Amino acid sequence: MHCSNDNCDPLHFDLVVVGASFAGLVAARTAAHRGLKVAVLDAKKEPGARVRTTGILVKEAVAECDIPAALTRKIPGVRLYAPNHHYTDLYAPGYYFLATDTPAIMRWLASEARRAGATLMFGARFENATLAGDLVHIHGLNIKTRYLLGADGAKSQVAKCFSLGRNREFLVGMETEFEESPTVDPDFLHCFVDAQLAPGYLGWVVPGAGLTQVGLAVSDSPFGARRKPDFTKFLERIDSHFALWNCEVKAKRSGPIPCGGLVSPLSTRRVLLTGDAAGLVSPLTAGGIRLAFQYGRRAGAAISEYLQDGGADPGALMARDYPRFGLKTWMRRAWSAAPPNALLNATLFTPPMRALAQWIYFQKRGNGRNSQRPKNANAYPSLPQ
Repeated sequence: MHCSNDNCDPLHFDLVVVGASFAGLVAARTAAHRGLKVAVLDAKKEPGARVRTTGILVKEAVAECDIPAALTRKIPGVRLYAPNHHYTDLYAPGYYFLATDTPAIMRWLASEARRAGATLMFGARFENATLAGDLVHIHGLNIKTRYLLGADGAKSQVAKCFSLGRNREFLVGMETEFEESPTVDPDFLHCFVDAQLAPGYLGWVVPGAGLTQVGLAVSDSPFGARRKPDFTKFLERIDSHFALWNCEVKAKRSGPIPCGGLVSPLSTRRVLLTGDAAGLVSPLTAGGIRLAFQYGRRAGAAISEYLQDGGADPGALMARDYPRFGLKTWMRRAWSAAPPNALLNATLFTPPMRALAQWIYFQKRGNGRNSQRPKNANAYPSLPQ
């Protein structure tokens, strides 16, 4: 067994990734495939533990990282509910979302990184490190590396250790997994807009992969007041639609979701942030998995080119490559102000607001005017209103 005391001979790597996250594991796999000696450090005991995400994938995420179909469930549409319980259905031709067995996907990503040659160290907590010459020395674990990639989440210890940018704006989310319920139409992500229960974001019911996911998230008030999700009231709010009160609870989770956009600075010499640690989460939708796949892979490739071929500095390269979220940041701040429910009830399904909802969920794919289910959608009886 390797000695972790700093007086013992250290382990040497080309790249150490802190965080067995979506971004971290994809970056590790990419760098290992390109010939780097890579290690992944994570305080969790195994890659599927303490998952803090709903795990919804947009279609584009699959283009960045092929996910086994057996671990997913395809959902073609979005059902958007106003505070008064009225709803509208949104589709885009050929588009879909994927609900996932997220712990299983994390285990699969870890196995892919390991197969590529990366060393995965679970139960290894990153606490402190220093740069000496061209090596980063990770104290406590007695590891030295030529490059350090922080993919360790919204409250990154790597960012803190090297005085890099920190996430300052968050959504606070809670989610409960119930047993799979026949009351939940499997063809939709069910999204609830309600400024009283979900100020600054929304509530959701997802027909997941073998279960039903119910969640609620709120943003911090732009006026300085702290908001907290009232999950019990949200369950009461959706009871008439889904009657989940008698379903078995399988798991619960909660945690912060960064929504303030890209942090700055993103890097220092031999150290770079990616994924949630870098603020690579859409400020408007809070979606970050596609970005984690896309930019985790690019970060791994950039570090490989830098170390092997004298390529461009990865920090400077990724600072130009990472998205800026300009419009979405402003829309996030407007939505955090939580327009009153009376206004939402009056305007949510008007043509301009419906077009905006279509753009948010599907970008420019289709006009969403087709009220019929896609041909590949599951048949499902109407729910009483």
